[in-house]
Amino acid sequence: MNAEVCLEKLLQNMNPQLQEEVYVFCQIQESQLKDYLDQCLCIFREREGLSAILSQSLAEQLQLEASGAFRQISLQVFSSLDAVGLTAAVATELANCGISANVVAALHHDHVFVPEEKAQQALQLLRGIGNRAQYS
Repeated sequence: MNAEVCLEKLLQNMNPQLQEEVYVFCQIQESQLKDYLDQCLCIFREREGLSAILSQSLAEQLQLEASGAFRQISLQVFSSLDAVGLTAAVATELANCGISANVVAALHHDHVFVPEEKAQQALQLLRGIGNRAQYS
């Protein structure tokens, strides 16, 4: 299956799915990487150190300082890394309703992390984008 680049098709077929797990963003030390690597959803090396996305329960268990709680909404469309506008469309829709969007673009799909208390509202808004794109 080829990755989609057409924004209209991406929006029509994004099929957002809310994941059950609650995640947090936190910093881990280089020396902890081996211990936590298989438990982290995502790790990104920044100038200030390693940023990790991991389950809130694990962060609490490990007593790591963490961000607020987030839920992951995965866009099921196979989006190309060369596609233009999907992140902007998603972030704009959520921003217009006061919902922050922390987007991680992986090889096959985009994943939007939204505050836990606004996850259902965000899911409905993203489904609305897809519905509007279907009928435009």
